[in-house]
Amino acid sequence: MSKNILVLSGSPRKGGNSDLLCDEFIRGAVESGNKVEKIFIRDKKIAYCTGCYYCGKSDGICAIKDDMKDILDKMHMADVIVMSSPVYFYSIDAQMKTVIDRTLAQWTKIKNKEFYYIMTAADDSKNAMACTLECFRGFASCISGSKEMGVIYGTGAHEAGSIKNHPAMNEAYLMGRGV
Repeated sequence: MSKNILVLSGSPRKGGNSDLLCDEFIRGAVESGNKVEKIFIRDKKIAYCTGCYYCGKSDGICAIKDDMKDILDKMHMADVIVMSSPVYFYSIDAQMKTVIDRTLAQWTKIKNKEFYYIMTAADDSKNAMACTLECFRGFASCISGSKEMGVIYGTGAHEAGSIKNHPAMNEAYLMGRGV
């Protein structure tokens, strides 16, 4: 059965390592007959959540008028959400964190999603990604009915494109095919 897949690429570099892994996941998912849309977060205008809680008084409508409304709409429509980020100081990058924080407006309305996580780091150890993975998992645990389906660890990837010869490329492709 074909699924609607939303890929949130948090990479600050187009063609960066985590973005390249997203593309491999997408290639596999499309080959398996799924509908996929990738949002390169850096290209969107997304302001920080101000904690004003206007959304709580306005049925999930955020006071900030930017590209986040469209992203939230796509999150609602998706069966699968892929979240990707490079590891910065053992955590997710600012682009991804901003998206997560801005889901505050509708996080109780986003339900029953399958989640895949893609991470890259210059460090060679998966342990360096533990906090990043916990950030993703923390978000998903707030989504009713969420299921973690897979994790890609792109270790030892610093320079843009250095992930191309890493086993994570094939892992991402195969994970996408298996959606």
